[in-house]
Amino acid sequence: MLRWTAEADADLSPPALGQRLHRHLRSVTGVRDPYRREKDRQNQLILEMLPALRRRLAGATDPFGSALQLAVSGNVIDLGIEGQVSDGQIHAAVEQALTEPLHGHVDELRREIAAARDILYLADNCGEIVFDRLLIEQMPSEKVTLAVRGEPILNDATLADARTVGLTEFVEVIDNGSDAPGTLLGSCSAAFRRRFEAADLIIAKGQGNFESLSEVPAPIWFLFRVKCAVVAEHVQEAEGTHLVLRQQAPSSPR
Repeated sequence: MLRWTAEADADLSPPALGQRLHRHLRSVTGVRDPYRREKDRQNQLILEMLPALRRRLAGATDPFGSALQLAVSGNVIDLGIEGQVSDGQIHAAVEQALTEPLHGHVDELRREIAAARDILYLADNCGEIVFDRLLIEQMPSEKVTLAVRGEPILNDATLADARTVGLTEFVEVIDNGSDAPGTLLGSCSAAFRRRFEAADLIIAKGQGNFESLSEVPAPIWFLFRVKCAVVAEHVQEAEGTHLVLRQQAPSSPR
């Protein structure tokens, strides 16, 4: 049985709570990656859609904007929120993505990507990383490093998943050394923290990355679907909004 105190949990972010919970579950069950089968299903499903998605992007008036829409829509694939995500939900999210407007400053992000020298792209979930691949293909890939989780947690992407969807074939991929469903810098490896500090542009996918990095003074763009009332109130957007949000924390020497 879990024996946590309310006082101990009161100041923990959802990613920190998720990390603690799943460490306990792994120790009890002895299963290192309990979501492996579902992760493989999600990766395969989106990979099967990849040729058709590429054709749609090729015919789009603004391929970068359309790829950005797809990348944010892919954030629906989240077992930490939904518990289970059906094939139908994923297909519906893709169809909706190309018609639903993004909230945020897309052109400002576009300009910062063009000007950046070192882009660190923080991935989120399996399946969703195929959409990330489409977005990264719209960037100068030699500038981009993709970061995945260091250990299995929920359906978050690891190095194995990056290899499965072909990301390691055209962009550098590293892991963050952590088993949190977000980016808790204190839980990440020293090597990852050096890369984080060195990047002049960070793109962070998913609400877990927002919850863990929203107070970190760094040049971060958050791409995510607003999935709960607490975050909706914080960002002043409705639940379900597809958001492109620039970090608003005060800047500090990096």
